Amino acid sequence: MRFTELFTRWTESQLTQVEAAMMLGVSERTFRRYCRHYEEEGAQGLYDARLEKLAHNAVGTDELLQMLMLFETRYSTFSAAHFYDKYRDNHNGTRSYNWVRLALQEAGLTKKAKKRGAHRRKRERAAMNGMLLHQDGSTHEWVAGQHWDLIVTMDDASSTVYSGFFVEEEGTHSSFQGVAEVIEQEGLFCSLYTDRGRHYWLTSTAGGKVDKHNLTQFGRAMAQLGIEMIPAYSPEARGRSERLFGTLQQRLPKELALLGICEMAQANQFLKEVYWPSHNARFAITPHIEETAFVPWNDSASKLADILCLQEQRIVAKDNTVSYQGKTLQIPKQHNRPHYIKAKVNVHEYANGKLAIFHGPRKLASYDKHGNLISQQQEVSMAKAA
Repeated sequence: MRFTELFTRWTESQLTQVEAAMMLGVSERTFRRYCRHYEEEGAQGLYDARLEKLAHNAVGTDELLQMLMLFETRYSTFSAAHFYDKYRDNHNGTRSYNWVRLALQEAGLTKKAKKRGAHRRKRERAAMNGMLLHQDGSTHEWVAGQHWDLIVTMDDASSTVYSGFFVEEEGTHSSFQGVAEVIEQEGLFCSLYTDRGRHYWLTSTAGGKVDKHNLTQFGRAMAQLGIEMIPAYSPEARGRSERLFGTLQQRLPKELALLGICEMAQANQFLKEVYWPSHNARFAITPHIEETAFVPWNDSASKLADILCLQEQRIVAKDNTVSYQGKTLQIPKQHNRPHYIKAKVNVHEYANGKLAIFHGPRKLASYDKHGNLISQQQEVSMAKAA
């Protein structure tokens, strides 16, 4: 869907091939190849047939294990380069040095060398709105005697703040709320830059590299939406967010005190209706390209809510119940099948504490925060009231 959108905008001369390729995360040459295949074969032409083929030079498991065992038993104190010389000269090794080095590192037998210091320069902004967004939180005494967390989601290209609100404590639900407000207001964006907070990323050691394979609830939701997540490894890497919070900590408490606001609900209303429009008018800049990379969200708000929520898999018990967080959720009688015993289902937990059980894409039932079943009629009434 994203390629189709970018292809259309390129054919209408709204984007260059370089810009479209950057937003798609591929090289310009690859984007041209995609366009040629799409024009010749339609969407089927984008399928990569190589995924079904095994590489002609793929290394067998036995050969890999023999090489690793050789290192562990005889050369465990050697560097990767030193071992490679022995492997090639004394043991008839045929693989390249780079393959040996990477295999040893992946097995945890050698460590990566420290990266040499690079010449640092100010990072260029994204070319257009929607290409890269920042999300971060700041704990501060925003009103006298009270420390709240301010969650802000802003655009890298223009420093426009799309979402900002106070919560008692930053977490998964507050991050979901920030992303939801951006998508409902502007549409889907390309990538999101965050710190390495535990609700964004899992790390094997404190302050270490993030695990991009084992995802948090937030990471799972971003993957479902096709939004790339980018971790920041230093305060300097989050420079734009840090500078924004410096400005907010100087200005916002004074604005709230001037109006006598001391309740969180009032403060959030002030942010939404008054402060952010004036802040963006004062501090936002015009991006390099005035076109937008946002893709309109065409699905229903309820579908977005069922992506931006906590999801846990459970197995249905023999009495058609599901246990979740100390609650027993009874699945009501369904028309499509007699029971769901031993079936794998997903329990969705929303920010307001309500729950729902899904079997694949089908919602079986909804519950209040205490685990009591909500009938379809009640659900419709609550939706109309909201």
